Amino acid sequence: MKLKGKKIMILIEHHYQDMEVWVPYFRLVEEGATVHFIGTGSQKSYNGKYGYPVRAHFIADKVKPSAYDAIIIPGGWAPDFLRRYPAVINLVQKMDQAGKLIASICHGGWVLASANVLRNRKCTSFFAIKDDLIHAGAKYLDQEVVVDKNIITSRTPDDLPAFMREIVRALEG
Repeated sequence: MKLKGKKIMILIEHHYQDMEVWVPYFRLVEEGATVHFIGTGSQKSYNGKYGYPVRAHFIADKVKPSAYDAIIIPGGWAPDFLRRYPAVINLVQKMDQAGKLIASICHGGWVLASANVLRNRKCTSFFAIKDDLIHAGAKYLDQEVVVDKNIITSRTPDDLPAFMREIVRALEG
Protein backbone atom coordinates (compact mmCIF):
# COMPACT_ATOMS: atom_id res chain seq x y z
CA MET A 1 0.00 0.00 0.00
CA LYS A 2 2.75 2.43 -0.98
CA LEU A 3 0.29 4.90 -2.51
CA LYS A 4 -2.50 4.97 0.08
CA GLY A 5 -4.04 8.44 0.09
CA LYS A 6 -2.86 9.31 -3.43
CA LYS A 7 -5.42 10.28 -6.09
CA ILE A 8 -4.66 9.71 -9.75
CA MET A 9 -6.66 10.44 -12.88
CA ILE A 10 -6.40 8.50 -16.13
CA LEU A 11 -7.67 10.35 -19.19
CA ILE A 12 -9.92 8.35 -21.50
CA GLU A 13 -11.48 8.76 -24.93
CA HIS A 14 -12.53 6.27 -27.59
CA HIS A 15 -9.88 4.06 -29.16
CA TYR A 16 -7.59 4.24 -26.12
CA GLN A 17 -4.84 1.60 -26.01
CA ASP A 18 -6.41 -0.98 -23.68
CA MET A 19 -3.25 -2.07 -21.86
CA GLU A 20 -2.09 1.53 -21.37
CA VAL A 21 -5.28 2.25 -19.41
CA TRP A 22 -5.87 -0.98 -17.53
CA VAL A 23 -2.31 -1.86 -16.50
CA PRO A 24 -1.81 1.55 -14.80
CA TYR A 25 -5.28 1.38 -13.28
CA PHE A 26 -4.83 -2.01 -11.64
CA ARG A 27 -1.18 -1.41 -10.69
CA LEU A 28 -2.02 1.84 -8.90
CA VAL A 29 -5.10 0.40 -7.20
CA GLU A 30 -2.91 -2.50 -6.06
CA GLU A 31 -0.65 0.06 -4.32
CA GLY A 32 -3.63 1.65 -2.54
CA ALA A 33 -4.21 4.70 -4.76
CA THR A 34 -7.63 6.03 -5.68
CA VAL A 35 -7.83 6.08 -9.47
CA HIS A 36 -10.50 7.90 -11.48
CA PHE A 37 -11.19 7.67 -15.20
CA ILE A 38 -11.65 11.17 -16.62
CA GLY A 39 -13.49 11.48 -19.93
CA THR A 40 -14.27 14.31 -22.28
CA GLY A 41 -18.03 13.93 -22.07
CA SER A 42 -18.29 12.91 -25.71
CA GLN A 43 -19.91 9.63 -24.60
CA LYS A 44 -20.87 7.71 -21.43
CA SER A 45 -18.69 4.70 -22.16
CA TYR A 46 -15.45 4.68 -24.15
CA ASN A 47 -14.24 1.62 -26.05
CA GLY A 48 -10.58 0.77 -26.26
CA LYS A 49 -8.72 -0.02 -29.45
CA TYR A 50 -9.54 -3.69 -28.86
CA GLY A 51 -13.10 -3.02 -27.74
CA TYR A 52 -12.79 -3.11 -23.95
CA PRO A 53 -15.19 -0.51 -22.50
CA VAL A 54 -14.57 1.93 -19.66
CA ARG A 55 -16.95 4.42 -18.05
CA ALA A 56 -15.74 7.81 -16.92
CA HIS A 57 -16.00 8.59 -13.21
CA PHE A 58 -15.89 12.30 -14.04
CA ILE A 59 -15.80 14.66 -17.02
CA ALA A 60 -12.67 16.78 -17.55
CA ASP A 61 -14.38 20.14 -17.22
CA LYS A 62 -15.72 19.16 -13.76
CA VAL A 63 -12.36 18.02 -12.32
CA LYS A 64 -10.27 20.12 -9.93
CA PRO A 65 -6.58 19.44 -10.60
CA SER A 66 -5.78 20.43 -7.01
CA ALA A 67 -7.61 17.29 -5.82
CA TYR A 68 -5.18 14.96 -7.64
CA ASP A 69 -1.56 13.93 -7.30
CA ALA A 70 -1.06 12.71 -10.88
CA ILE A 71 -2.53 12.46 -14.35
CA ILE A 72 -1.88 9.60 -16.78
CA ILE A 73 -2.36 9.99 -20.53
CA PRO A 74 -2.60 6.64 -22.35
CA GLY A 75 -2.01 6.11 -26.03
CA GLY A 76 -3.90 4.57 -28.87
CA TRP A 77 -5.89 7.04 -30.94
CA ALA A 78 -7.51 8.56 -27.84
CA PRO A 79 -4.92 11.36 -27.46
CA ASP A 80 -5.83 12.75 -30.88
CA PHE A 81 -9.36 13.24 -29.54
CA LEU A 82 -8.37 14.24 -25.99
CA ARG A 83 -6.27 17.16 -27.18
CA ARG A 84 -9.27 18.71 -28.93
CA TYR A 85 -10.93 19.49 -25.57
CA PRO A 86 -9.86 22.72 -23.83
CA ALA A 87 -10.78 21.18 -20.44
CA VAL A 88 -8.26 18.35 -21.00
CA ILE A 89 -5.52 20.79 -22.04
CA ASN A 90 -6.32 22.93 -18.98
CA LEU A 91 -6.02 19.90 -16.66
CA VAL A 92 -2.59 19.02 -18.03
CA GLN A 93 -1.38 22.63 -17.85
CA LYS A 94 -2.62 23.08 -14.27
CA MET A 95 -0.99 19.81 -13.18
CA ASP A 96 2.29 20.95 -14.74
CA GLN A 97 2.09 24.42 -13.18
CA ALA A 98 1.59 22.78 -9.77
CA GLY A 99 4.56 20.46 -10.36
CA LYS A 100 2.33 17.40 -10.11
CA LEU A 101 3.10 14.17 -11.89
CA ILE A 102 2.15 13.92 -15.55
CA ALA A 103 2.71 10.50 -17.14
CA SER A 104 2.24 9.88 -20.85
CA ILE A 105 2.75 6.77 -22.95
CA CYS A 106 2.66 6.06 -26.69
CA HIS A 107 0.61 8.70 -28.56
CA GLY A 108 -0.21 10.44 -25.23
CA GLY A 109 2.60 12.86 -26.08
CA TRP A 110 0.20 14.58 -28.47
CA VAL A 111 -1.70 15.89 -25.46
CA LEU A 112 1.54 17.14 -23.87
CA ALA A 113 2.46 18.91 -27.11
CA SER A 114 -0.97 20.54 -27.36
CA ALA A 115 -0.75 21.62 -23.71
CA ASN A 116 2.62 23.24 -24.45
CA VAL A 117 4.39 21.57 -21.52
CA LEU A 118 7.29 19.98 -23.43
CA ARG A 119 9.45 22.99 -24.24
CA ASN A 120 13.04 22.26 -23.15
CA ARG A 121 11.98 18.92 -21.61
CA LYS A 122 13.22 15.40 -22.35
CA CYS A 123 10.64 12.82 -23.36
CA THR A 124 9.87 9.73 -25.40
CA SER A 125 6.81 8.33 -27.17
CA PHE A 126 5.72 6.01 -29.92
CA PHE A 127 8.19 6.76 -32.73
CA ALA A 128 5.49 7.99 -35.14
CA ILE A 129 4.93 11.20 -33.14
CA LYS A 130 8.61 11.94 -32.51
CA ASP A 131 8.59 14.93 -34.90
CA ASP A 132 5.47 16.39 -33.25
CA LEU A 133 7.21 16.36 -29.87
CA ILE A 134 10.40 17.86 -31.27
CA HIS A 135 8.37 20.62 -32.94
CA ALA A 136 6.74 21.25 -29.53
CA GLY A 137 10.22 22.00 -28.16
CA ALA A 138 11.09 18.65 -26.56
CA LYS A 139 14.38 16.77 -26.66
CA TYR A 140 13.32 13.32 -27.88
CA LEU A 141 15.03 10.20 -26.49
CA ASP A 142 14.33 6.69 -27.76
CA GLN A 143 14.26 4.96 -24.34
CA GLU A 144 11.71 2.73 -22.58
CA VAL A 145 11.02 5.47 -20.04
CA VAL A 146 12.18 9.07 -19.64
CA VAL A 147 11.78 11.06 -16.42
CA ASP A 148 12.19 14.84 -16.60
CA LYS A 149 11.15 16.51 -13.35
CA ASN A 150 7.38 15.92 -13.04
CA ILE A 151 6.92 14.39 -16.52
CA ILE A 152 7.31 10.64 -17.13
CA THR A 153 7.01 9.29 -20.68
CA SER A 154 7.18 5.87 -22.33
CA ARG A 155 6.90 4.45 -25.83
CA THR A 156 4.63 1.39 -26.08
CA PRO A 157 2.81 -1.28 -24.04
CA ASP A 158 6.08 -3.24 -23.94
CA ASP A 159 7.47 -0.43 -21.77
CA LEU A 160 4.66 -0.56 -19.19
CA PRO A 161 6.80 -2.27 -16.49
CA ALA A 162 9.38 0.55 -16.60
CA PHE A 163 6.66 3.21 -16.95
CA MET A 164 4.77 1.95 -13.91
CA ARG A 165 7.95 1.51 -11.87
CA GLU A 166 8.81 5.19 -12.36
CA ILE A 167 5.24 6.36 -11.69
CA VAL A 168 5.08 4.44 -8.40
CA ARG A 169 8.57 5.68 -7.46
CA ALA A 170 7.63 9.32 -8.16
CA LEU A 171 4.36 9.09 -6.21
CA GLU A 172 6.08 7.43 -3.23
CA GLY A 173 8.62 10.23 -2.93
